[in-house]
Amino acid sequence: MKKLFFNCKSGLHSFDPPLVMGIVNMTPDSFYEQSRTGNDDLFRKVEKMLYDGADIIDIGGYSTRPGAKDISLNEELKRVIPAIEKIKNHFPEVLISIDAFRSQVAEEAIQAGACMVNDVSGGQMDNKMFETVARYQVPYVLTHIQGTPATMQENPQYEDVVLEINRFFAKRIKKLHALGVNDIIIDPGFGFGKTLDHNYEILKKLEYFHWNEKPLLIGISRKSMLYKLLHGKPEEMLNATTVVHTIALMKKASILRVHDVKEAVEAIKIIKQLEEV
Repeated sequence: MKKLFFNCKSGLHSFDPPLVMGIVNMTPDSFYEQSRTGNDDLFRKVEKMLYDGADIIDIGGYSTRPGAKDISLNEELKRVIPAIEKIKNHFPEVLISIDAFRSQVAEEAIQAGACMVNDVSGGQMDNKMFETVARYQVPYVLTHIQGTPATMQENPQYEDVVLEINRFFAKRIKKLHALGVNDIIIDPGFGFGKTLDHNYEILKKLEYFHWNEKPLLIGISRKSMLYKLLHGKPEEMLNATTVVHTIALMKKASILRVHDVKEAVEAIKIIKQLEEV
């Protein structure tokens, strides 16, 4: 796999994938309760993720769980910008990703120290997002979603889920390339407008999402495709998460977006060892 490059204010960083992205939700309503983070426990949570081996910290202030309540732009900025500034103050070398679909949130986050944009809407919910990413030349996570977070799970339908997602990527990548954006990371969007069967078909055919060696990000951690299948709760899905992470790694995933960093790092070490013997 190719190295991943991040052009942050502190300099150019390069990493050999697979990488681990730790999830920090500055929200009171994210689907996994233990991922909800306030200012009081922000430092402790990020410090533990970095100690456990996280390569990237993904900060979000807008819950995108199915049926999540809309919040104002100002509220989202109030949640994420101070958090980014606090993290950069304590950990100046950390790579921060901003989990946002609003271009203004992405721009202010980059100015505060983020060096990657993780957009669950694939640029569909703010037509200025692609231009913003092009202006700042930061890596961009292009995610597939059908509908919006509020409506995406009402009745998702596809004739061929893998083919249709790839057609979406083809169109969006073409637009990004035309604007001069080349550092694109592909995320098929598990749970974003997909049924249980859609999600497992995507996982089974993950190798079909390798676009000219563009990195592939997988966000499956503790999601409903696991706890609905296994009749449990997000809190009980650590083992299931590790299983699907292992499958994804064997299909050449480049980035795992996770709640549990230590276990994801261990899975990567095992897969790397298998590849080296």
